[in-house]
This record gives sequence, C-alpha cells and structure tokens, in this order.
Amino acid sequence: MKADIHPKYVDSEIRCACGNVIKTRSTKPVIIVGICNECHPFYTGQQKFVDTAGRVDKFQQRMAKTKAAQEAAAAGRKKKK
Repeated sequence: MKADIHPKYVDSEIRCACGNVIKTRSTKPVIIVGICNECHPFYTGQQKFVDTAGRVDKFQQRMAKTKAAQEAAAAGRKKKK
C-alpha cells in the first residue's frame, strides 16, 4: 500500500431525515440520508401514503385525458369506415 494516498477513515454519523442517528466509520464525517431502517415502511410494517405536490392527482388527470383522446380517435376511425 502506498503511503499518504488513501483517504482518512474516521468515526462518522449517518443522519436520517426522521432524526435517527447511526454511528459508524467512513471516509466522510457526516452522511445525510432521506430514509433509514427506523422510518422505512418495509422495516416498520406501516404503509405511508405521501402525495407530494399532488403528483397522484396530476397522473390521474393525464391518464383520463389520454383515455379520452384514445376513445375519440377510435370513434373517429369507426365513423370513417
């Protein structure tokens, strides 16, 4: 191993958005994550439905428009025949 080319391996903290802090060792002193084993639905067994900025509603509106356009196109093809 060459000397003085490797990063320093230090004590570090992994901080989650939920407030959980995990102590470990890494080359970075602080690692910030959005989800951890304390708040992830797979580990907690609780489902969380989070609709940020109405994304589900926007998706459903786009699907309704697409379906209406497809039906109108199909009806237009039937009239031409």
